[in-house]
Amino acid sequence: MSRLRVAVLASGSGTTFENLVLRCRDGSLAADVVWLGASRPGIGAIARAERLGVPCDVLSPAASLDAAGHGREIGAFLDARGAGLCAMAGFLRLWTIPERWRGRVMNVHPALLPAFGGKGMHGHRVHEAVVASGAKVSGCTVHFADDTYDTGPIIVQRAVPVTDADSPDDVAARVMAAEREAYPEAVALFAAGRLRIDGRIVRVLPVR
Repeated sequence: MSRLRVAVLASGSGTTFENLVLRCRDGSLAADVVWLGASRPGIGAIARAERLGVPCDVLSPAASLDAAGHGREIGAFLDARGAGLCAMAGFLRLWTIPERWRGRVMNVHPALLPAFGGKGMHGHRVHEAVVASGAKVSGCTVHFADDTYDTGPIIVQRAVPVTDADSPDDVAARVMAAEREAYPEAVALFAAGRLRIDGRIVRVLPVR
């Protein structure tokens, strides 16, 4: 059986992108990262793609297209690369997912959705909000993406503790470590054909 071809979208340093590439290459994830779509020039993810030998394209400027236009552009790149799954990794643009790609786009969020999600809640802002709220747990969520921020069906969540002495940086480090395990887990379940979307619920099917 052919391996799952994964395309990644990124807007930042690319640590999540690199983690997926390395998991594929060390044999712990039965997939191949075949393309990186960068939201703008000069981001760290592009340098990582060049170092890792992963093809990369810079997408049209954010102001030049609406969500539907970005969806058509991204969908065309995904089709051209023969991808079977699109994994957003700190990708900050909202795009309309083409019908043929629904149920094949994942995102990772640095909190336990539906808490601390939505427009503007990304990166360090999330961890600052968690600490300010007095929450005793945080974590990460891998979910299927839809056309709004952080609202798609949840696939995998990992919780981490938050103590009274924690800074946002402390929480961020703990959550990032959880993301490094949770995202490959979700991709592996997809590659194995073990995920079924049933309304708002993602059901994990037994091993066949």
